[in-house]
Amino acid sequence: MGKQIGKYDLPKYSVLMSVYDKELPENLNESLESMLMQTYPPSDFVLVCDGKLTNELNIIVKSFENEFKNIFRIVRIDENVGPGKALNEGIKACKYEYIVRMDSDDISMPNRCLKQMLLFAVKPKLDIIGTYVEEFEDETDKTMCVKKVPIMQKNIVEYSKRRNPFNRQSVALRKSTAEEVGGYSDLKLCEDYEFAARMLAAGAVGQNIPEVLVRYRVDKNTPEIRKSWKRTKAFIKVRWMIFLSGYTSFRDFFPPCALQLGLFILPRKFTRWVYTTFLRG
Repeated sequence: MGKQIGKYDLPKYSVLMSVYDKELPENLNESLESMLMQTYPPSDFVLVCDGKLTNELNIIVKSFENEFKNIFRIVRIDENVGPGKALNEGIKACKYEYIVRMDSDDISMPNRCLKQMLLFAVKPKLDIIGTYVEEFEDETDKTMCVKKVPIMQKNIVEYSKRRNPFNRQSVALRKSTAEEVGGYSDLKLCEDYEFAARMLAAGAVGQNIPEVLVRYRVDKNTPEIRKSWKRTKAFIKVRWMIFLSGYTSFRDFFPPCALQLGLFILPRKFTRWVYTTFLRG
C-alpha cells in the first residue's frame, strides 16, 4: 500500500501514457510533469512510444527517464499501431492493479490521482473512475467549457447506451478488469467509448468524480476534426459495434448517429454551438 489518509490505505498505482511523433514536445513535457508531480505521486510510469518519435520528443522522454529512473519505463513500438494496440502493450507493462490513464497533451490537476486512489480505497468494488474535464484553448489558456458526465453507476450505464460516460483523459481503472474484457480494441478512433461500453456490459462498476481534475487542450482545428467525415464514420462504426454486441437497442443507436451526421453536414459555426450547448455541461 502507499499513502494513508485517515483509516484508508491508498493503493499504489501505475500511470499509462502513449505518445506518437505528431505530439508537440512542449505539450508532452507539460503533461508528464503534471503526472509526476502529483500530491500523491505514481509508483510506476509506463510511457508507450507508438512508433518512432522525433528527436525533440526523444530528448523530452530521455530527460524524464533520467530524472525519474526508479519508476519511469519506456515501451517502444517500431511502427505506429494506433492508441488501442499501444495502450494494450502499456497495460501489460504496468506493475500495479490500478492504472491512471493520461493523454500526452493534457494536464492533470495536482490532486487528481490522490482523489481517484482515495475513492478506490473507500469503494474497493469500483473498476473505473473518471472525472469532469475542462477544455481550454491552447494559445490563450482560456476555458472553453467543462465536460460533465454522470456520477453514479445507474446513470453511467444509462448514459453509456448513447455516449461515452467517461472522459477518456480522466480515467483510472482496475488492470485485472481491463484484461478480463480483452483490453482496448484495434480501432484508430473512438476506441475509448467501445472499451467503456464493453467494460460496463461485463459488469464493471464505475463512478465519476464531479470535479475538474484534468484540463483538455483544444485548438482552432478541433471543431473541424470533430465534424470531419473520418470522425463521423468512426463514431457510427463504434456505435454499430456496440449495437451488434447486444448492449444497446436500435433506439439507442440511431439518434446519436443522426446527430453526428447532422454536425458533419451543417456549417462549422452551428456545429460549435450544438457541441457547446448540448454535448457539454
